[in-house]
Amino acid sequence: MKHSFIQVKKWLTPVLLLLVSGQAISQNTKSSADSALLDRISALEKQVSYTKPGEDHLMVAGLVTFGFVSNHTTNTFGGVSQSTKTNSLGDADHFEFSPLFLWRHGKKLLMEFEPSFSNDQVGVNWADISYFAAPGLIIRGGYIVLPFGAYNKRLAAGWINKLASDPEGIPGATDYGLELEGGFYAGNMKWSYDVAVSNGMNLQSDGSLGWPGITDNNTNKNLTARIGWLPFANSSFELGASVMTGKVGDPGSPYASVKANMYALDMNLIENFNPFQLNVKGQYSVANVTDAAYDNPVNTGTNYTFNNKTKTGYIMASLRPTYSDNPVLKNFEVAARYGNYTTPANSLFGTKDNSLSVGLDYWLNWRTVVKFSYEAIKGDNTVSTDIGGTPGAINKSHSMYLQFAIQL
Repeated sequence: MKHSFIQVKKWLTPVLLLLVSGQAISQNTKSSADSALLDRISALEKQVSYTKPGEDHLMVAGLVTFGFVSNHTTNTFGGVSQSTKTNSLGDADHFEFSPLFLWRHGKKLLMEFEPSFSNDQVGVNWADISYFAAPGLIIRGGYIVLPFGAYNKRLAAGWINKLASDPEGIPGATDYGLELEGGFYAGNMKWSYDVAVSNGMNLQSDGSLGWPGITDNNTNKNLTARIGWLPFANSSFELGASVMTGKVGDPGSPYASVKANMYALDMNLIENFNPFQLNVKGQYSVANVTDAAYDNPVNTGTNYTFNNKTKTGYIMASLRPTYSDNPVLKNFEVAARYGNYTTPANSLFGTKDNSLSVGLDYWLNWRTVVKFSYEAIKGDNTVSTDIGGTPGAINKSHSMYLQFAIQL
């Protein structure tokens, strides 16, 4: 029996060792799997914690305008007239496809980028980053729309503009800079402010102003500011005042000290009286560039000078039976605009333009409109004969527009 027990023990011992080692291997394998699973869960928890719903968000918006324009232009000088007629599908001056990319990062940061395809070219309307520092304060930097007047920053989009064309000569631009924007209450009244520092304008060889872009032409920066006043609690009426100022000449040139000072007033009124909604908008601006002597393009080696002052303004009104019970009639809107654009007399770009535009709009919905517009512009040439001009020449332009505009 002892021998048998010894034999069994001899046989059983390696079996038990195998079972124990197998269980240990199984436990180690299970432990490794559990550890890997815990690591994956931990990584997912970190990712979820980093990108909580609502914290990061990408949105695509933008606008599209498309249409047809027919134009008849007549130039008259010395009793002799010349006429030209053109038409264009797509409306080459006003066709635009501009997707707007908005990326919100957390609750404080918003990035905006709006490329644009217009007139056979691709450009950028603006590209900036905004930091919502506090209630009533936004800090913005990048390629920004300067806050001069109200039209360029608020009203120029095709689905907002009541007419197919833009007012002539409206100043303002997009520039590289920093901006502070916001608002505050004063009792029941509201105030808005918008201040920007940017690279600024540069003086061209003929006395006109341009925008050099990302590389400033001098070390001086341009200051642009607008303040808005909304006296009524329902914000139906706003008055705005703007200023833009800065040196525009190249350092080391005869124009190094030349400075541009621009001022603007704007207004916006929306008034409801059943069944109509009345919308009135307007803007008037003046640009003064300090005196300088420019090279005469006709008599080489001589100079000429002029009072470098430009004035432009418009007033626009529209009427829509928004509160009518008729589901078709309520979607129609009539609009009219008068504008004036006067550039410096005796300059190479001297003209005095008066324009009248009328239109009928049909709103498919709140952000989609079809516009039929007629515009007449009369321009009187004021370029001096001393620099090759034809003062007294008259240019008359008549345009018909059919345009579709939508906010995406």
